[in-house]
This record gives sequence, structure tokens and C-alpha cells, in this order.
Amino acid sequence: MGGALAATLGSFLYPAMIGVQKVSSAPERVIATPETGPLTEADRDFVVEVRAAGLWEYPVGQTALRKGTTKAVRTAGEHMVDGHASLDAACRNVAGQLDITLPNQPSPQQQGFVATLNADSGKQFDTDMATIVRAADGRLLSTIASVRTTTRNSLVRSLADQANGTVLDHIAVLEKTGVVDFGQVLVQETTAPTLPAQDLTPPPPIAGQPQVVLTSPVTSTLSPSPSAG
Repeated sequence: MGGALAATLGSFLYPAMIGVQKVSSAPERVIATPETGPLTEADRDFVVEVRAAGLWEYPVGQTALRKGTTKAVRTAGEHMVDGHASLDAACRNVAGQLDITLPNQPSPQQQGFVATLNADSGKQFDTDMATIVRAADGRLLSTIASVRTTTRNSLVRSLADQANGTVLDHIAVLEKTGVVDFGQVLVQETTAPTLPAQDLTPPPPIAGQPQVVLTSPVTSTLSPSPSAG
């Protein structure tokens, strides 16, 4: 897609809100028609949601590597860092081809998850980390399935395939920690969000701000790329 199309559709290529269980208020509305297939609001919101998931789960994974009290928790952290580094690269590639603007920060709600886990220590960290991320990934898995079965865009379909594998892997390793509070997970996955829309949506990037890149290996830190995205 060329620059002219990006200019005319710019206001449509960043979501007004994402929410937790529903990615768009008009998910079937086509907002662009690239060669890879019609792009809908749900497609666009999904790409942004994948990006936002990595922006908070990646640093949480790094924290798990440092603070996890068991090998299983640290292993889960390693999977989260490696998985989101790879998924983020694919997400940025797809977004670049589809002229979708990506956030550089997760949503306020997701930032709250990170703050909670940064303040935790010991076994409390293990349980909270496994439960919070497991619940979030369960909701994301439902979104992936919905988008994968409805999208007509081949790039979004490919991203959904990769995201599905990554999220399933994370769910599996989190459950292997043995400390997931499944009762709390069920509540989180089945309760409609009550937070205002602005708390559920990652803020758009600041103009001219370098694009944040989630890097591998697991010892790397959240770092900006040399150029803006």
C-alpha cells in the first residue's frame, strides 16, 4: 500500500478502542483493500492487540526470569520473552505492509498488571504472574480464533497462525508451574470488562518516537529501534 493510501486511511488504521473480549465495535467494516485481501477493523485491532500483548508480557517474562522462585516459573518467563520477541517481529512486519500504526506502550490496564507484578515477590509473584498472564492469554486465544476464522487478509491470517502457536505454548508452560489460580482465571475470562475504553486501549505512539522492538535473546531488554515505525 502506498503513501497516498496511508494518508487517506490514517485515521482508520489505529483503533479507537480494543476492549478485552471484542476487538471492534464494527468488526466487519472494510477499511483498506491491499493485495493481500480486504482489511477489516477487526483485523487491524487484532494486529494492535498482538503488539500490545507483547509489550507487557515480554517485560513480565524478564521479571519472571529474575524473580521466579521455581524452575517452572523461570521457564515460563523464558518462553514468554522468546515467544513475544519472535511474534513481535512478525507483527511489526505485517503492520508495516498494511500501514497499521502500532503502539509503543501497552494499555493502562496492562501497565497495571506489570506494576502489580513488579511489586510482588516470592511465591506471591509466582502465583500472580502465572494467573494474570494465563487469564490474559486465554482471552487473547479467543480473539485469535475469531480473527483466524473470519479474516480475508492473508497477512493477518499468517499472524494469527503464529500468535495461536505462541499463546498456546505460553498457556501450557504457565499451567506447568502448578500455581495458576484457575478459579480466578475463570472469573477473568468470563466477566465482561468494566473499565473505561481508554484503560483497555494502548495509547498511539508519539510522533517521531522510535519504535520499540522486543529483542532476543532472553537477556536483552526492551529497546528502541534506530528508526521510527
